[in-house]
Amino acid sequence: MGKRCTMVTRRQFTKEFKQGIIKELETNSLTAVCREHSLHPSTVSNWKTDYDRDPREAFKGHGRLWKPEAKVAQYERLIGELYAENTFLKKVYEQLKTRQAEERRGRRNAP
Repeated sequence: MGKRCTMVTRRQFTKEFKQGIIKELETNSLTAVCREHSLHPSTVSNWKTDYDRDPREAFKGHGRLWKPEAKVAQYERLIGELYAENTFLKKVYEQLKTRQAEERRGRRNAP
């Protein structure tokens, strides 16, 4: 049996979520907070280190904000993909209708 290749996407957390996790560390252990939120301890430790170093600059993100043109291009690609899929499905549907009609005609003509 062949292996299936699946892409794993990285989870992204908001600044508010990360700050909330760090706030929880004040009252709960690292292990408890990580278990409750299904996070790896090293991830939370890195967040805490970043926050302790400079709370105002922590969790700024990567600066990859979507420009309106990029968003439009993304939607245009999606529309193109959906159009191609729709066209394909229409062709397959017509082929199935033709095949079913031929099968029905074959049954009627069979002795």
